Formats: sequence, C-alpha cells, structure tokens
Amino acid sequence: MIRVLFVCHGNICRSPIAEFIMKDLVKKEGLSHQFSIASAATSTEEIGNDVHYGTKRILEKYNIPFAKRGARQITKADYEAYDYLIGMDTANIRNMNRIFGDDNENKIYKLMTFAGSGKDVADPWYTGDFQETYEDVLLGCKGLLERIVNES
Repeated sequence: MIRVLFVCHGNICRSPIAEFIMKDLVKKEGLSHQFSIASAATSTEEIGNDVHYGTKRILEKYNIPFAKRGARQITKADYEAYDYLIGMDTANIRNMNRIFGDDNENKIYKLMTFAGSGKDVADPWYTGDFQETYEDVLLGCKGLLERIVNES
C-alpha cells in the first residue's frame, strides 16, 4: 500500500483538491487498491470544517468525486504513517518539518516538484482563483503518480 498525505495550511482548499484529484487519477488507472490517500493541515484554524465551497465547485466542474470530511491537523505520527508527505507551498514544508522533526526518510516534498517546478501552489483562500490552483494541483498529482508508478 502506497500512503500519500497532502498538506496545506487549513485543509479546506488545496490539500483536499489534491486528495480528491489523486484518488480520481489512481481510480482511472485501476490502482485504487494500491493507495491510501488523505489530506491534512499544518494549522488548527479550520479543524473539523468541511472543504471550502470554492473547492467543491472546482471539483464538481471537472467531475472529480469528493466526500464530506472534516479538516484535521498533521501530527508527528503522520510521518511514520505515510510514504509521501506533500506540501503545497514553502511555508507548508517549513511547518511540516517543524511538526515532524527531521525528514530522515526523505518523505517530504513540495507538490510542484513533481511537475518540474519549484513554485508554490497558490492558496485560493487568498487569491480566489480555484481554477489556477486546480490546474497546478492536477499537474503535480499527475507527476507524482507517474513517479510512484515508475518507482514500483
């Protein structure tokens, strides 16, 4: 089982978009049984809240299935529980390292690295641009899946 955790600041916009896109991609490839995919936050601000309405709208626009869920914060135990810990931006990576401690197993990545870019995924909570976020996350998730498949 390949375990992937997507992480953003509040776990209501970017990381749930990534979670549901990745679940959809692996399902379309017939690989769902090989993956455990989830998302979480670095902050406590949105704990228990469902995904943002803009997140729901963009996922509906592209027929990406999603489910009602509650935001949660990462814990130190997540480092051992997951194979890939994927942050959406530089601040997420910094906060993940603070919470997890040393990344001795090289599990922490920034999502856009898998799209051949060092850029951050813009937070639509601030930008209002869920389309741009969706497009970046889709590219990153496709690249991540390709890497995982090639490494298997």
